[in-house]
Amino acid sequence: MAKTGRDKNTKNKAKHSRLVDQKKNKKRKEAELRKERLKALKQKIKESKDDGNDEV
Repeated sequence: MAKTGRDKNTKNKAKHSRLVDQKKNKKRKEAELRKERLKALKQKIKESKDDGNDEV
């Protein structure tokens, strides 16, 4: 027979989905920030090499 009343475990599933999405978004933002930092560093190194300086 079908269960009557509240659906089983929907509250926990919704909470889990929200937390997993937060984790994914955090990882995505960290990766994006890391890419931006590396890009800026590469640009700085390129400029210093173009100027003839060996300093970073």
